Amino acid sequence: MELIQFGLDFLGNPLEVLTQIIRDYGIYIYLFLFLVIFVETGVVVMPFLPGDSLLFAVGLIASTTGQIDVFTIIPLLILAALLGDNLNYLIGKKFGDLIKSKEKILFLKKTHIEETEKYFAENGGKTVILARFIPIVRTISPFVAGAGEMKYRTYILYCITGAVLWVCSITLLGYFLGNIEWVKINFEKFVLGIVFISVLPIIFKALKRKK
Repeated sequence: MELIQFGLDFLGNPLEVLTQIIRDYGIYIYLFLFLVIFVETGVVVMPFLPGDSLLFAVGLIASTTGQIDVFTIIPLLILAALLGDNLNYLIGKKFGDLIKSKEKILFLKKTHIEETEKYFAENGGKTVILARFIPIVRTISPFVAGAGEMKYRTYILYCITGAVLWVCSITLLGYFLGNIEWVKINFEKFVLGIVFISVLPIIFKALKRKK
């Protein structure tokens, strides 16, 4: 419940909320951030926690205040993303047939799995990497990979590549842009911009379908 509240609060004022969490948790902030990324990537019914924006904020705080050590948090969050993805893959492998036997369970539809399976077949494992950078899809993709019976040996190679690229690129982007005054002043707008760019592929696909 606290993670859900954090996700909602973070959208409203990301930098202030994360700074307060650091004050409240102290050294345990590393564990808290690990859990957020693990749940966001590993629990298929929790795709609405912050991902890209959280990584950027972590990088910014690491560069401006030093309250988070970037050399500690990056490998820790890569591990969280990998563990989350593998849990999601195993859930999909175990319950994929159940989802396919019904038209819809929660927000998961049979058609979503079938379409994603087709996309996997057409585009191969690179889909796993690309999905890393798209909110919601990032959470659903490992589940569908398991449900669609993608071979684990194939999946894990792309999974590792995607996790490293995702965590390193966005966290370091926040780290190196964090000292720019305009970014600090307009941080909320910058984060919203990151979220908007992240969901552009979903918007383009929806428009393409409509046409």
